[in-house]
Amino acid sequence: MKNTLLLVCLVVLTRIGFAQSTQFDFTFNHQALSVKDVNRSVEFYQKTFQLQEITNRTKNENIRWMSLGEGKELHLISNVKGPVKINKAVHLAITTQHLDEFIKWLDESKVEYSDYPGTPHKVNVRADGVKQIYLQDPDGYWIEVNNGYSAAPSIK
Repeated sequence: MKNTLLLVCLVVLTRIGFAQSTQFDFTFNHQALSVKDVNRSVEFYQKTFQLQEITNRTKNENIRWMSLGEGKELHLISNVKGPVKINKAVHLAITTQHLDEFIKWLDESKVEYSDYPGTPHKVNVRADGVKQIYLQDPDGYWIEVNNGYSAAPSIK
């Protein structure tokens, strides 16, 4: 009886330990975009956002990788045939603590941007005070640039 009780306790404790150790700690790795002209897209991201190109470990000449910092990447892929349907709700968002300077640089560089509804050269201010603008890359992908997120409680 003792051996059976010990075996049951061991199985229960093993399952509890396994359940606690299987929590998935996901982190963002990369965003991949299908582009028409990979060289034109690389030039846009280098010029507009000053992103650095990094080694493309796939060795595929139709794919180029850009660093988003902190180990995060943007993969630009030009080997998909056919049109890509794009809308503003699907977008890449990046944060800078220097949003006003970035907007001034966009104006000087004559790069178009807008608020979310689409008013040219207007900054959107969310209810939590975060400022954001939207612009498009050469393939029409939407990019949100904001000045950071407020400290909001995490959802569990």
